[in-house]
Amino acid sequence: MPVAPTRGRLRPLGLDEVRITGGFWAGRRQINATATLGHCRDWMERVGWTGNFRAAVEGRIQHDRRGREFADSDVYKLLEAMSWEAGCSGDTRLDAEVAALTESIAPAQEPDGYLNTAFGRPGQRPRYSDLEWGHELYCYGHLIQAGVAQIRTGGEQELAKIARQAADHVCATFGPGGIARVCGHPEIETALVELARATGEQRYLDQAALFVERRGHGTLADIEFGRAYYQDDMPVRRATVLRGHAVRALYLAAGAVDVAVETGDDALLAAVVRQWETTVARRTYLTGGMGSHHRDESFGDDFVLPPDRAYSETCAGVASVMLSWRLLLATGEPRFADLAERTLYNVIATSPSDDGRAFFYANTLHRRRRGTVPAPDAESPRAESSLRAPWFAVSCCPTNVARTLAQLPTYLATADDHGVQLHQYADAEITTSLTADRPLALRIRTDYPSGGHVTVRIDRSPAHPWTLSLRVPAWTEGATAWLSDADGTRRAVAPGTARITRVFRPGEEIRLELPVAPRWTGADPRIDAVRGTAAVERGPLVYCAESVDLPGGRDVDAIRVDPRAELQDGPDGAVVAPGELAVAADPSETAWPYRPLDRAPATSVDSDGIVLVPYHSWANRGPSTMRVWLPTTEADSTKRG
Repeated sequence: MPVAPTRGRLRPLGLDEVRITGGFWAGRRQINATATLGHCRDWMERVGWTGNFRAAVEGRIQHDRRGREFADSDVYKLLEAMSWEAGCSGDTRLDAEVAALTESIAPAQEPDGYLNTAFGRPGQRPRYSDLEWGHELYCYGHLIQAGVAQIRTGGEQELAKIARQAADHVCATFGPGGIARVCGHPEIETALVELARATGEQRYLDQAALFVERRGHGTLADIEFGRAYYQDDMPVRRATVLRGHAVRALYLAAGAVDVAVETGDDALLAAVVRQWETTVARRTYLTGGMGSHHRDESFGDDFVLPPDRAYSETCAGVASVMLSWRLLLATGEPRFADLAERTLYNVIATSPSDDGRAFFYANTLHRRRRGTVPAPDAESPRAESSLRAPWFAVSCCPTNVARTLAQLPTYLATADDHGVQLHQYADAEITTSLTADRPLALRIRTDYPSGGHVTVRIDRSPAHPWTLSLRVPAWTEGATAWLSDADGTRRAVAPGTARITRVFRPGEEIRLELPVAPRWTGADPRIDAVRGTAAVERGPLVYCAESVDLPGGRDVDAIRVDPRAELQDGPDGAVVAPGELAVAADPSETAWPYRPLDRAPATSVDSDGIVLVPYHSWANRGPSTMRVWLPTTEADSTKRG
């Protein structure tokens, strides 16, 4: 499992304990295994990133290195994804690919454990000469996480040994008496804690804690974005909200939680919880996406969440899930699973195309112009590509999606001495033990997220009472969810956690009925950018309007919806929203865009309703305009008079 704390409220289940067998996530995991992993491998070979290690060994690196300074990290993330997938599926071909890639990396490691293709060799900048932007420790972090994946799926083989040597080098170089600074991009912290958990070596945990405590004391140079960009403006314990570069902030918070849990530091854990709460309340998009600034890929100020300028980087979505999962394990509170679910369905699932060979780097909530189809054989130079692109000059997101989907079964459920907790719903089989002499097996069947029926069948159970806990998502507020026991009793359950404690017998079934139906959603009025609009959600899914569903080649900016009217389910998972399409009376493209409120420059045409589709599916049918937040008829100033 990717996260295995030795303390905390809940115990995560490993890939050998949870298997996804069908439904929404099984399909995406299958595409990830059969298409995305190979796609990432082939592209990294094509653009020379895997070849950098060979160039380093052969003395060609000064002239032949390809990619950005952090390109090594994407090779490591691919190795991690392959290791998790091989551990889950038993695919020996993936094991062979991991071994082959590792064989090309190993000779590039220096005798003291240093490993990086961008620094330290003749003609390159010296080691650790650019901690602000060099990403050396960041790359180690992803190398170490790949090593942990191998340890937990196949034992300590060559990749894990390389990772441990790198970790030993980090401890020797940055430990007490060493370089008293941090990396401009957090990531090493959570990796070192996980390596400590996997190996039992205390020095790795100590070094991670040292990095967390050093952060925020100005050891990195000030830059145009300010030290908040890499969270070096104030100590972690003093911060009240996540700020700066979104991925950096979330990775640091995840590492701080890991340190807090392993050291029993309740004050540090409380500080991160406080930051999470404020960030979710003030700096998070409806989709769960985080980061509203394109220029520095950063969080904006409170309530600055413009849909058409949403950056919402896919990697920030991955990092958000990582943080929420760690907080859930530490506290047992279902609100963290709620955000993880929202982010998984509306950011992680949105990034890859249906075939798993193209990706969104940024995830806008409003596309005003039809996108340009990217060349299938060229890197996209822009992160905010208008359509999913096969590869980017900075391709951190495809490999991050790949490793997340490969490890996804571990996010479904947890256990403790008293029972099993279900946090995410998918067709799955769970086999675990509450204690050494209390094995149990569950089988989950569901039509989620398109439907709300969840059935838990008891296949094996100890002959003692235990508790089955099921998360009732926060989105059910205002509706009614029902829990039915095997004896036919049925009771309403509120958002949070529904529990049944008793002796269970093999063959019994527990049913959870979630009110999956389309619903209108409004925003806090302090989010200025979406005043006068409404959004549509259905279960955990955010919906959007896409121009390919509008008549006459119209764009989505013509839509006006009436949130006072009832939404209807449409075919193939669509939703039909009552509304109309506005037709401008003066279609001039050069007219002054402002006018008195008592003037009516537009009329509207009747519509059979506006077809909305799940946001995660948009742009799979070709170039289109799209929007999540839909202008309402009652807020349309053009109708005043």
